Amino acid sequence: MSERPVSLPGEPKVDLEQARAHGLAPDEYRKIEQIIGRTPTYTELGVFSVMWSEHCSYKSSRRHLRKLPSKSELVVQGPGENAGAIDVGDGWAAVFKIESHNHPSFVEPYQGAATGVGGILRDIFTMGARPVASMNSLKFGSFEHPRTRYLLGGVVGGIGGYGNCVGVPTVAGEVMFDAAYNANILVNAFCLGLVRKGEMMSAKARGPGNPVLYVGSATGRDGIHGASMASAEFDKQSEAKRPAVQVGDPFTEKLLIEACLEAGKTGAIVAIQDMGAAGLTSSSSEMPSHGGLGIELDLDKVPLREAGLTPYEILLSESQERMLIVAERGREAELQAVFEKWDLHAVVIGRLTDDQRWRMRWRGQVVADIPIGALADDAPLYDRPAAAPKIQPPAKRCAAGKHPETAKALRALLDSPNIASKKWVYRQYDSIVQSNTVLGPGSDAAVLRIKNSRRAIALKVDSNPRACALDPYLGAVGTVCEAARNVACAGARPVGITNCLNYGNPERPEVMWQFIRGVEGLRDASIAFGAPVVSGNVSFYNETEGHPIPPTPTIAVLGVMADVSKHVAQFFKDPGDAIALVRTARPSLAASEYAAIFGIDGGRLVAIDLAREAALIEGLVEGAEQGLIRSAHDVAEGGLAVALAEACFNPRSILGAEVELGRAGNADAVDFFGEGASTVVLSIAQRDAARVESLFAGRGLEFAVIGRVIADPRLRIAAAAGLDEDVAELRQVYEDAIPRRLRGGD
Repeated sequence: MSERPVSLPGEPKVDLEQARAHGLAPDEYRKIEQIIGRTPTYTELGVFSVMWSEHCSYKSSRRHLRKLPSKSELVVQGPGENAGAIDVGDGWAAVFKIESHNHPSFVEPYQGAATGVGGILRDIFTMGARPVASMNSLKFGSFEHPRTRYLLGGVVGGIGGYGNCVGVPTVAGEVMFDAAYNANILVNAFCLGLVRKGEMMSAKARGPGNPVLYVGSATGRDGIHGASMASAEFDKQSEAKRPAVQVGDPFTEKLLIEACLEAGKTGAIVAIQDMGAAGLTSSSSEMPSHGGLGIELDLDKVPLREAGLTPYEILLSESQERMLIVAERGREAELQAVFEKWDLHAVVIGRLTDDQRWRMRWRGQVVADIPIGALADDAPLYDRPAAAPKIQPPAKRCAAGKHPETAKALRALLDSPNIASKKWVYRQYDSIVQSNTVLGPGSDAAVLRIKNSRRAIALKVDSNPRACALDPYLGAVGTVCEAARNVACAGARPVGITNCLNYGNPERPEVMWQFIRGVEGLRDASIAFGAPVVSGNVSFYNETEGHPIPPTPTIAVLGVMADVSKHVAQFFKDPGDAIALVRTARPSLAASEYAAIFGIDGGRLVAIDLAREAALIEGLVEGAEQGLIRSAHDVAEGGLAVALAEACFNPRSILGAEVELGRAGNADAVDFFGEGASTVVLSIAQRDAARVESLFAGRGLEFAVIGRVIADPRLRIAAAAGLDEDVAELRQVYEDAIPRRLRGGD
């Protein structure tokens, strides 16, 4: 007969009110009592509260995420492990994932962002892959908000401080400023690693009697209830949640990377998982459950950083740089020797059992004994009500004839923090460590060589919350298209997707509707490009006092190229080259930066033809592979005029462009500054223009040669309201926009 778990002296009484304080609904608490057949101990209540939190259980999103395609002939590992993996050729698999650390970063920006980086790194090397690249997607409030500068500095400092010390380059990202994020910033962290296909590790435990090892840093009180904090809205007392934010140590993380990768080579590891959200609780319940087993741990053996920790605190702590390993029985000492070499704890704290129970002992007593499936697999699954929100009033229109002059509009857009150079941000990141970076921050997509191979990987992360606010389905489709297009502009074929789906409170029907439509958009675009979704993350409850963020699905796309020498950059290269425009449809001002700055009602989003989008991707990849495209730049925020200016900002030597927009239609503000439709600016040798045209026009896409690259550093656009601007002056505006605001300028 099993021992009955005990509550400890001084622990609060467990009842419905205590369950509510732990974030559990009354029905959930009653279900817990039914599952275990009694009132839970205080430790058990805490364990259920984190494992059944939205952050850990995905109880509002699981049924919808099943719609996403996750298989292809290149998929090595889909959802269900610590990260997804894609075959990138020559025996290599790319392991990648993106996750959120939004709530911690708002409460404590430096450590919140730093530990977001650390956590996503562990998801990658837990799979046996060496981390080789990081990206991030950041959303801040407007610069008029008093906390924006503080949050920006803290988050960027945390990302750089952790990533630089651990020796993983930050190669790409995006940053947006909008008042919609004044009270809820977003920090989404991505990591990619490489592993030989036959050397991947798993989080699925096997072998009753196999020992369980705790490795890495000692456990402290930091991060307790971090998962619960990420599963609730913010309010005026959010600053008091600082103790729920973890504290990172990148130097220990570096040791942990090397130790885990070396230990993986021994073959003595059966299963391994990061102690991430919910700490020891999640890793110790999920690994055995996935293998149909149980586990028993002796919490007295857990290395502690401070005295007096209770079982509740030990199990819920989210102290960083920790792993749980299931080892082959009899090979414990072999693994301990590896970790001792790297000055890390490696302690046997328990064993696997065959009874499918999650049993925790402390000081000779059982403090928790729960059916393991109840924690890892049987959390409530909700089908939340969903309903489209009431139509919002359109933005205030400019009076007729009051659109700004074209040149003034271009300068204003280049001065917008959302378009301007993010050099202030990415110069704080090491982007070239490990010497794989071919194209780094500031490019349409990052390109990384695979050492000892001609192959390369391209990476890009994108989001478009303004478009998603107008139409969550089309906005999500467009976001996937943009990320895939950026990767293709670099010459790589999109083959895999990971996502971080950031939304408000799922208990609100309008938020749930936005989420469902966003997932459906991601699904349809993924199918169109043949790029499955192999990993991801959902972040709900991004709202404060009833004000949710705009729907913000963040999409990261992985592309592969067979020959790294064929990669393409975004900058014009040589005077005399032809400038061409290729697009799937005419753009609009809907959800554009132009509309946001000048108060224009841009109308509805342009419909997206996914067949044409896929044709554009194929044309870009084929053109790069044939060496026909000298530069390719995606037309995104700010529209065509901004893209042309950016293409002139070659860091080696500023160039100019002469363009006649009349060749692309009747030029107006939409042609200059419209967004939405997939559009790319190319530069090509004059002799290759006809061949390039056949690549795109032959696929039913709009293609036009609209000008030429010139040595004179002027941007000249001939149209009814054309412009003739000094490129050096435009670049100065572009590069000083964010530093000026940080100095306190308007």
